[in-house]
Amino acid sequence: MLDLFQIGDVGDGTVDDGCGGLAPIVRIIKNGVFPIVQIGIPILLIVFGTIDLGKAVISSDDKEVKQAQSRLIKRCIYAVAIFFITTLVSIIMSLVGRGADQSEANTQNWADCWNSIN
Repeated sequence: MLDLFQIGDVGDGTVDDGCGGLAPIVRIIKNGVFPIVQIGIPILLIVFGTIDLGKAVISSDDKEVKQAQSRLIKRCIYAVAIFFITTLVSIIMSLVGRGADQSEANTQNWADCWNSIN
C-alpha cells in the first residue's frame, strides 16, 4: 500500500523519528508556520482593531465608534479562533495517524512523526 512516507523513503524505510525523510518539512510546519499563525496573526488582528477604535474615538462620531467597537469584537473572536487552529490541526493529525492501516510492517504512524518533532 502506498502511504505518505514512501515519498521520502530511505533505504528499507526505517527512520528513527518515524517521518521517513519528511522531518525537515514537518519541522518547518510545526516550529515555523504554526507559531506565526497561532501568535502573530491574533496579535495583529487585535492591534489593528485597537487602532481602528482609536481613530473612531478621536473622530468623536458615535456611529463610527459603534462600528469600530463591533469590528474590534469580531476581530477578537477571529483572533481566538485562529489561536486554536493549531490545536485543532494537531488533533486532526493524531486522529488521521491512528486511523491508518497498521497491518503492513513498514507503515509509519503519522502521529509518531508529528509528535517526535520538537
